[in-house]
Amino acid sequence: MSISGETGRFVTLWRPVGPRELELIRESGMRAFPPRLPEQPIFYPVLSEEYAVKIARDWNVPASGSGYVTRFEVRRSFLENYSVQPAGGSAHLEYWIPAEAMTAFNEAIVGEIKIVAEFH
Repeated sequence: MSISGETGRFVTLWRPVGPRELELIRESGMRAFPPRLPEQPIFYPVLSEEYAVKIARDWNVPASGSGYVTRFEVRRSFLENYSVQPAGGSAHLEYWIPAEAMTAFNEAIVGEIKIVAEFH
């Protein structure tokens, strides 16, 4: 159905989430991320599973007792409006999507958001 990775029409991204965000993703039928809270002006999907695992395991678990890694594909045409940002190292790359663009971001997701790892 789709072409993954850094070639083709779609880009595979990952997002580490805690249990509350995962519950909201499930409520969407695994098709959308929830709107940002007022104190969350940016949505940060990441470019590698390894980086997402590090965040889920090292940050989400201590903060909420569990962390999950989600994987999903986004239309490249949407992401072309945003640049990749380094977050503390060359292996830690992410997109910074403004909160007001979340509806458009969710519309650019192709297929379902999948859970690929969990930590407790």
